[in-house]
Amino acid sequence: MKACISIFSHINRYEDGENKCITAKLLPGEFYISQPNEMITTVLGSCVSACIYDIARGRGGMNHFMLPSGNDNSPSSDSARYGLFAMESLINEILKCGCKKTNLRAKLFGGGQIIRNMSDIGRKNVQFAKTFLYAEGISLEASDLGLSYPRKINFFPDTGKVMVKRLKTLHNTTIQDRERRYFDSINRQKVGGDIELF
Repeated sequence: MKACISIFSHINRYEDGENKCITAKLLPGEFYISQPNEMITTVLGSCVSACIYDIARGRGGMNHFMLPSGNDNSPSSDSARYGLFAMESLINEILKCGCKKTNLRAKLFGGGQIIRNMSDIGRKNVQFAKTFLYAEGISLEASDLGLSYPRKINFFPDTGKVMVKRLKTLHNTTIQDRERRYFDSINRQKVGGDIELF
C-alpha cells in the first residue's frame, strides 16, 4: 500500500476487496486527500461531506463535518468557524497537489435529521456548505441531502464518481452516538487560527 501524505497518517486506510482499491475511512471531524486509485468512504447522519475534485487532474478529497450550535451559520459567523476550517483545509490541500481552483467540482451529501433533539443541525450544515461553495465559485455537480436517514458514501476522486447508500434501517445507535459525542466536543472547543484559500 502506497503511503499517504503525512498529515493523514491517522486516517484508517485498508484494502477494500469489494471495490478492489485502497480505501480511506473518515470519521466526524476528519478530511482526506486521495492518492491515485483510492476510494474515500464515510457514514453520515446530520453531518455533511463535501467531495471535491479537480476534473482535469483526477485528484481530490472529502471532509466530514458538523457545525457547532448557533443561530447564525453564515460563512462569516463565529458558529460556522468549524465548517470554514473543514472546507478550507480540504480545498487548500487539494490545491497543494497541483490542482487548480477553476477546475474544482463538488458533490455534497448528508444533513439528515437523525437525532431528534438536534432536528435542524442537518439543515444548517447543508445551508452552510451550499453557501460556502457558491461564495468560492465552486460548481455543485450533485447532491443527496436532508431527509431522515443516514448515508454511506463511497467517493472515487480519480473520476468524481460517488456511490450513495441510504441506510433506511439501523440495527444500533452507533451513528447517533458518534454524532452526539462529536457535536458535544465541537461545542466545547474553539478552532484556532485563520485559514485563507490561495
